[in-house]
Amino acid sequence: MTDTLTPSTTPSTSAVPVYTVTQERRILTAIPGPRSVELQQRRLATVSGGVSSALPVYIATANGAIIVDVDGNQFIDLGAGIGVTTIGHTETSVVAAAVAQTQDFIHTLFTITPYEEYVRVCELLAKHTPGDFPKKSVLINSGAEAVENGVKIARKYTGRRAVAVLDHAYHGRTVLTMAMNYKAMPYATGYGPLASDVYHAPSSYPYHDGLSGADAAKRTIAYLEKVVGPTDLACLVVEPIQGEGGFMVPAEGYFTALQDWCTANGVVMIADEIQSGMARTGKYYASEHFGWTPDLVLTAKGIAGGMPLAAVTGRAEIMDASQPGGLGGTFGGNPVSCAAAIAVFESIENNDLLAEGARIEKTLRAGLGALKEKYDIIGDIRGRGAMIAIELVQPGTGDSSKEPHAAAVSSIAAYAAQNGVLLLTAGTYGNVLRFLPSLAVTDALLADALSVIDDAIAAL
Repeated sequence: MTDTLTPSTTPSTSAVPVYTVTQERRILTAIPGPRSVELQQRRLATVSGGVSSALPVYIATANGAIIVDVDGNQFIDLGAGIGVTTIGHTETSVVAAAVAQTQDFIHTLFTITPYEEYVRVCELLAKHTPGDFPKKSVLINSGAEAVENGVKIARKYTGRRAVAVLDHAYHGRTVLTMAMNYKAMPYATGYGPLASDVYHAPSSYPYHDGLSGADAAKRTIAYLEKVVGPTDLACLVVEPIQGEGGFMVPAEGYFTALQDWCTANGVVMIADEIQSGMARTGKYYASEHFGWTPDLVLTAKGIAGGMPLAAVTGRAEIMDASQPGGLGGTFGGNPVSCAAAIAVFESIENNDLLAEGARIEKTLRAGLGALKEKYDIIGDIRGRGAMIAIELVQPGTGDSSKEPHAAAVSSIAAYAAQNGVLLLTAGTYGNVLRFLPSLAVTDALLADALSVIDDAIAAL
C-alpha cells in the first residue's frame, strides 16, 4: 500500500514541502474516527453552536480531489469547500505563489500603499468577466461582502433604494444578505429586524413551473413593475445557477429578457457568480451559458484557490460612481490572496481547465442518468460543468407530483460519508444533492463516488 502523503517541493520555493495525496478513497476507522471525536469535544467547549459542520471529521491535509482526516481516512471531496477549491486542493502553483508573496510582504493595505498584485487581479477580472466594455473592480474578502458592495454601488449609481432578488436565492449571512435569502431558517430566524427595501420576485424553475424563459421573465417583470416599481429599483441580483436553492438552471431566454428590461428601466442587473464563477461550469462565468452580459459580476469562492478574496466587477461608469474612500476595507485584496488568484487564472489558462468542467459534466450526467433509469426517486438532473445536482422526489410520484424527498437526501449523504464520499445537500425543500467537485477530480474517482451513491440509494 502506498503512503498517503508524498512530499514534493514547489518549483519556485524548494524549501517549502507540498504534500501530494494518493487520489483514492480509503476508510481506516469508524466515521468519525477517534481523533476526530476528541477534537469534536474540544470544539463543543469553545466554538459557537451557531457554526455547524456537515460532517464532524477533522481534516489534516488535502490535495487534488481528496481530503484526509486526522485519523487517516481519505474522502472523495465532491464539495470543494462549497465550490472554493475549484482547481484542486493545494494546487502547486497556487501554493507557490502564496508562499512567495509572504516572503515579500503580507499586508500594507491597498488604500494606503497600493501594490501590483491587486491591479493585476482587476485586469484579469476585466478580461474574463462577460462583456467587451470597459470594466473596473473592487476587491474585498467574502461572497457576502461582494453582494453588500454590489448593492451599495448600484444604489449609489442609480440614486434608488430598492433591491430585488429571486425566489430560492441565497446570498449570505450578513444583515443585508440574510434579508435577500429565500429561506429564513437557519439564516435569518431570530436575527431580525431584517433590512428593508428587499423584494423577492418569482424565478424560473423549469422542473416545477414548466414555463418557457419568456413566460417566466414576464412573471418576474410583472412582479417588479407592480410590487416594487422600476423607478425605485436600484438593482436585480440573481444567481445564474442558484446554489443553495438547488442548482436551478433557468429556462432559455430568461436572463436576457430580464437584462433587456433592466437596461430599459435603468436598473443595474447583478450576477451573483460567487459559486458558479471561475471556470466551475465549463465557462469562466455561468452567465456565458445564457448569452447574458450582466452590468455587475460578483466573484468569490474559487477565485483564489482557498485564500479569502472576492470582487465586484462591472461597467466602469457604474463602478466609478462611488466617491474616493467609499469602497475598500482593511483586508480587501490582501496581497497573498491576490498572488494566489493570479495563479488560479494562470492555471485555468495553462491547463485548459474549462475543458475539464465539460468533461466532468459529461461523466456526471452519464452516471446520474443511469441511476435515474434505475431509481424513480431521482426526479431531475440539472446544472452545468462541475456544478450538477439531482432533485429527489417521493418514490412512485415521479413527474406527477414531484413531492420532495428530503429524508432520502439526508440518508444518502450520511451513507456516502461513512463510505468515504463527501456530498453536499441543498434545495429549498432539502431534497437536492449537489455535486461540486474540483476540476482535478478524475473520471475514476467520479465513477467510484457514483457507485457509493448507487449503494446508498439501494439501501434506502
